Amino acid sequence: MEKQPLTVLILEDSEFDAVVLESLLRKGGYAPEILRVETLDDFAAAVSDESRQWDIILADYNLPGFQAPAALAALQESGKDIPFIIISGGIGEDTAVEAMKAGAHDYLMKGQLTRLVPAVEREIRESRNRQSARKAEEALRRSERLSRLILENSKDAIILTDFDSVIQLANPAVEKVFGYDRDSIVGKNISILLPDKIPDDIDISEYGPITHNSRIAFDQPAHETLGQRRDRSIIVIEISFNRFDIGGKPYFAAFIRDISARKRAEKELRSHEEQFRVAREIQQRLFPKSPPTIEGMDIAGASIPALISGGDYYDYLQMPGGCWGFVVADVTGHGVGPAMLTAETRAYLRLLARESTSPAEILNQANKVLADDLDYERYITAILVAYNPATRSIIWVNAGHPPAFVFDSGGSVRTALEPNGSPLGIRPETPYRDSGPVTLNSTDGLMLYSDGIEEARNESGDFFSRDRLELWLRHSSALSADDSLNGLLQAASLFRQGLPQADDMTAIIVKGQSPANAGGNQDSTDEEAP
Repeated sequence: MEKQPLTVLILEDSEFDAVVLESLLRKGGYAPEILRVETLDDFAAAVSDESRQWDIILADYNLPGFQAPAALAALQESGKDIPFIIISGGIGEDTAVEAMKAGAHDYLMKGQLTRLVPAVEREIRESRNRQSARKAEEALRRSERLSRLILENSKDAIILTDFDSVIQLANPAVEKVFGYDRDSIVGKNISILLPDKIPDDIDISEYGPITHNSRIAFDQPAHETLGQRRDRSIIVIEISFNRFDIGGKPYFAAFIRDISARKRAEKELRSHEEQFRVAREIQQRLFPKSPPTIEGMDIAGASIPALISGGDYYDYLQMPGGCWGFVVADVTGHGVGPAMLTAETRAYLRLLARESTSPAEILNQANKVLADDLDYERYITAILVAYNPATRSIIWVNAGHPPAFVFDSGGSVRTALEPNGSPLGIRPETPYRDSGPVTLNSTDGLMLYSDGIEEARNESGDFFSRDRLELWLRHSSALSADDSLNGLLQAASLFRQGLPQADDMTAIIVKGQSPANAGGNQDSTDEEAP
């Protein structure tokens, strides 16, 4: 059988006696590692040597210049718990008893060492038990310190009550949550923290009770209810209970969090959501139900609103002399305000377009009115293109909006209708001037769009960009205006790689159809789609 390792410090001036002890330990099944010392200084040095972990100390009683009790005192002063067994041949029973009272763990006679191995086994076992108990006690103390630290520093109010809901203990956070000094509520019923009267503007059915028949409703899961501060103000709290027994009596720990600010934020969010729903509904009702019928033209328009509705707008404006206006605009901001401004802008443009075919005249008049209605944070970018079917020509004004494109039958951009004026609503005296004319070939097309398309962004932070937009025009040259537009909006959506849509995406596509190709598709391009 494999021998057990054993580190032994022997305090003995007789080398022969030390050898006897080592031999007995080896016969008892140990593989002792032994250090023998003779002086008190050497003994103290060996005990304090942190590189050596002693399992047991065997000490003669009488040594030159000192006795075993002095060594025992040195061991106790070190604070280490090492079994200390006295082995001597010449002391009386009274002396042995005094040594045991002083802290020695056992006493053996040198002539009767049959008990040596059992005594060593017993003392090592008890020493290990003491070590385990100390570790358990220290772990318990650490746990208690941690629990106290959590209790004292928790931002949530923590209250301990008995079965009758009488408060036994409260943490400092009670003062922040309820306004009471924690000592002032000890001994009082927890109902002191409940409203005396529910205000008429609060729907109590939304909240659960804390107590039932003056006792804690401890069987409820965590829930929201109403609390009352010391100043009688009502707060919304989230509360949960844990039950445990102390001395056979039930107690309840209440964990209480003031969620008034969160509930106000949720209410505000619901209000915003309702505003955005109304804004989106207004916005959708502003869009044309169908495109106009213009000989030789295939026309499509669409808008995909973002989750938080913005102020995108597109329309077809009927003008004098059979002319038509195509407009895409973008009101800054989100919600009902921009939606109402969009409705206002639409009404002005439709009214003014009945009397003029000049985009400049229309926008000059609209800008004067809008500038009075918009605050300094609001403005409207817009592009208005007037098309004359008799001359197949266009004139336009671009008021700070992304450029529109005139493109050929293959989808290549011939002309970009770049901004030639500032956004609407900034200064009432801003002059707008018509640009053009540009004559369209029978198979030329026109595209107007909002910045939500080219600014669609993916996970890498890349934008869909004007380059990809122009690439799509070339790729979709053989498609109808409706299919080309739907494909563009889908391509921009897929480009986001699952990220939420940050802004409305709106566009109008007009494609010319020569008599030979009217109602049919043109040759497709081999260019790869974006």
